[in-house]
Amino acid sequence: MARKGSSMRLTSSRVSSLLISMFATFASFYVAGRLWQESQTRVHLIKELDRVTEQGKSAISVDDTLKIIACREQEKTLAALEIQLSAARQEGFVSKHPKHTDGTETKKRPLVVIGIMTSLGNKKKRYAVRQAWMGTGASLKKIETEKGVIARFVIGRSVNKGDSMDKSIDAENSQTDDFIILDDVVEAPEEASKKVKLFFAYAAERWDAQFYAKSIDNIYVNIDALGSTLAAHLENPRAYIGCMKSGEVFSEPNQKWYEPEWWKFGDKKAYFRHAYGEMYVITHALARFVSINRDILHSYAHDDVSTGSWFVGLDVKHVDEGKFCCSAWSSEAICAGV
Repeated sequence: MARKGSSMRLTSSRVSSLLISMFATFASFYVAGRLWQESQTRVHLIKELDRVTEQGKSAISVDDTLKIIACREQEKTLAALEIQLSAARQEGFVSKHPKHTDGTETKKRPLVVIGIMTSLGNKKKRYAVRQAWMGTGASLKKIETEKGVIARFVIGRSVNKGDSMDKSIDAENSQTDDFIILDDVVEAPEEASKKVKLFFAYAAERWDAQFYAKSIDNIYVNIDALGSTLAAHLENPRAYIGCMKSGEVFSEPNQKWYEPEWWKFGDKKAYFRHAYGEMYVITHALARFVSINRDILHSYAHDDVSTGSWFVGLDVKHVDEGKFCCSAWSSEAICAGV
């Protein structure tokens, strides 16, 4: 019996020794791994210290040390993501990019989408715009690919949908392919604000551009001046750019610019600051805001007032840019009446 007890104690002791040995082995691997990581970090920090001391600095600061460590962690994360991306490509997955109608991918994000408001009977004006600056066919595609400027005429439908005027627009578009036709808009002055709102919504969903511009079919647009001006505002995600103005709200029905909701603008009857209606530009974020909230954004009698009202309560940068004042033409102007 004594031998049996001794044998059991010996076996138990051997098992305990084996478990302790295994634990010690795993612990040594963990500690060695941590020491290796820390040694690598120290090597990097020593190199960085040597670099900054060669530049005349006495020592590396705590903030710089934290930044270096953060950069190393980001490098590891990026490396892991690159491996995952490579694996995804091998499995047939591709990144999502906007595509042209012919199926080819756009390699460059468009700078601006210009919506040129036009009417059913304005065929001659559209012809003049194409001849003056917009182009057609290959020349229209050229300004898209080379300058990142997409220009389209924006139009609604006749009050009698499907009549000869609608058919005429469809026939013209089949030849030029340069229209945005809004089926939910009736071509009438009282729907001008709705027309602009739905253009911004459609364009923001169709093209991932930096900016979206509203224009009209009786002005000339200087594409190069427009591009250089907008380039200066690429860093501002919520810019509202145009020839800013404010003025009297007309409350008499017989006045040209009559505003039926004049009473909403206070006792002094003065409009808030907004961009003049011939041409103005908003950023991608603001166009997306209009698209998402289109059903609850109020429309006033005039589209420029309506657009300005949509941004009154938002953190938006109003940019008063004289180059958008189309009444005065100069070599640096963006637009001019024709």
